[in-house]
Amino acid sequence: MYPHFSDRMTNMQPSSVREIFKALSDPSVISLAGGNPSPLTFPARELGEISARMYADNATAFLQYGISEGYAPLIEKTKFRMANKFGIGGADDEVIITSGGEQGIDLVLKVLTNEGDTVLCEDPTFVGALNDIRSYATNIVGIPVDDDGMDIDALERALETEKNVKLIYTIPTFQNPSGVTMSLERRQRMYDLAVKHNVIILEDGPYFELRYSGKHIPNIKSLDKTGHVIFCGSYSKLVAPGLRVGYLIADKRLMPKIVIAKQCQDVHTPVYTQMLIDGYLENYDIDAHIADSLRIYTAQRDVMLSALDRHIGNRAHFTRPDGGLFVWCTLPNGISGRELCVKTSAKKVVCVPGGSFDPSGDEDKAGIRLNFSMPTPEQIETGIQVVAECLAEYL
Repeated sequence: MYPHFSDRMTNMQPSSVREIFKALSDPSVISLAGGNPSPLTFPARELGEISARMYADNATAFLQYGISEGYAPLIEKTKFRMANKFGIGGADDEVIITSGGEQGIDLVLKVLTNEGDTVLCEDPTFVGALNDIRSYATNIVGIPVDDDGMDIDALERALETEKNVKLIYTIPTFQNPSGVTMSLERRQRMYDLAVKHNVIILEDGPYFELRYSGKHIPNIKSLDKTGHVIFCGSYSKLVAPGLRVGYLIADKRLMPKIVIAKQCQDVHTPVYTQMLIDGYLENYDIDAHIADSLRIYTAQRDVMLSALDRHIGNRAHFTRPDGGLFVWCTLPNGISGRELCVKTSAKKVVCVPGGSFDPSGDEDKAGIRLNFSMPTPEQIETGIQVVAECLAEYL
């Protein structure tokens, strides 16, 4: 029997990052590839205590079906925290709990785009979002990114010239994979353009609370007065990614269709994991927990930037992120990120080639993404040395 794949899946490729994880069973391999939070930040003891209480008090509450919108106490806590701490969400906005942030991206695409419509996104951008966008047979147009975020002049040109633009997908704060943060001026311009052209912005914010330096820049959703911005958030990078608890904050006019789309996928996010997150928010100080995590990540980011300064210097351009989990290295002379990663892999150091994040599918994009949240300081030092040695072979 030969399978006849649907048109939407024929040209789909597996996530390079997920595939890389399969090769990391060898303990001698140093991975600078993943985007995982550090296990050192997981509140395992606290979650265990919450789980024990849940089973002791009323196991039926999470062993039975729940509602598609999510566990009501968690919805209310999420809505309150995001509105009061960050100004995200207003009187006309509602919250739905999703099975991780990526489901939120998929639901928005499912509800708002048709085959042949255009989605504008950063170039480079999150590989998971690219696969989501491609699965709906939409036209992907990448907008260049510099150290100040998406090029808004290029975005404006695309809005004026591309056909059937339905969505702008952006990770404005500590962008994946580049690590850069969009300025407030550019955020305001993006929002104004979206209103002018009646296009929805999907603001993906999985890392925005992981700030190590500089001041918080208002989220695009906090500027929204017209319902043109959907905010996609997640507890993965703040508490634990394996629980798969994310959320969307969107105008109430959009939410009924998003709920129906979710019912077609998984009926509802597991009540058990929702109640774990709710219990954590209820009984522990998540802001103090985030502050503890930031101390770990700040130290590891600084180790990576120091190693890049010493071993690579000005032979390549690398970003200096104020937060998030990634550094992006732009390679000189058009050097293929894919070829460089093949060389580093042969020396047991794994990175992600820039082509994985390219909207146009350029496999030889001259860049690589480096992660500092998972490896130890010693592994970061050794890994960057190997990257520098392999780069030197080209230069």
